[in-house]
Amino acid sequence: MFFTVPTLLTWTRIVAIPLLVGVFYIGLRPEVQNLVATVMFIVFAATDWLDGYLARKLNQTSSFGAFLDPVADKFLVCASLLVLVHLKRADVFVALIIIGREIAISALREWMAQIGASKSVAVHMLGKLKTTVQMIAIPFLLYDGHLFGAIDTALWGTWLIWIAAILTVWSMIYYLRKALPEIRRRVNR
Repeated sequence: MFFTVPTLLTWTRIVAIPLLVGVFYIGLRPEVQNLVATVMFIVFAATDWLDGYLARKLNQTSSFGAFLDPVADKFLVCASLLVLVHLKRADVFVALIIIGREIAISALREWMAQIGASKSVAVHMLGKLKTTVQMIAIPFLLYDGHLFGAIDTALWGTWLIWIAAILTVWSMIYYLRKALPEIRRRVNR
């Protein structure tokens, strides 16, 4: 199931990431760069929902798609955070928290799957909330202006990305606590 419509959408999200980053290097006016990058991020993030919906609707779910989808999400978020740090719109500490958690929990999930205990670190609502807040904060920070003349996206984006960082730590603690009994059992063998 390598070339299904849902999997192609996921691949598109990965392939399009250099385009999002490249927007800031092609010499457009800053407000145009911000708008184009924001729209691109929103479209790419929407494909995350769309590929999952289509996979279920078209009965094209696959283990490869289940693997690739979160990888694409993590690439999109990490690339966007690095751009935002470079543009001085996000604190490097926030980026380290979010990227570090993604690496740690991905490694934890891989190990737990290898030992047959992946259910203990299955996706939880807290992780979904963290992702939702991130996916709102990032386009606000990319836009970096006033939306509808009233919403200061830089201010709201900054607050939201810090909230996402707090949720990131909280969800990491949650997953580690869920995995701890299995980790202890394996270490004490």
